[in-house]
Amino acid sequence: MSDIISTAVSALTEKLGGEGFDATAKFVLGDEGSLIVDENGVRAGDDDADVTLTADVDTFEQILTGDLNPTGAFMSGKLTIDGDMSAAMRLASVLA
Repeated sequence: MSDIISTAVSALTEKLGGEGFDATAKFVLGDEGSLIVDENGVRAGDDDADVTLTADVDTFEQILTGDLNPTGAFMSGKLTIDGDMSAAMRLASVLA
């Protein structure tokens, strides 16, 4: 697992307050790899998911720090979403 994915898992776990998520979401961070958010929390992985969110590392970091709104990232094309849009919106509300 890359350092970037390890850092992303830690940051997203903190953002979620150690709680899980009521769906399965996958974040794909360019060539660095991917992570899964589900009812068990956050982990590195490439499992099937209800929704897949794809962004470069910089965009993902900006979303996590609150410098970039997830909806704004999607609308500007910096974040792509494939799958269950309602799950993506629920996750975005947690990240915002």
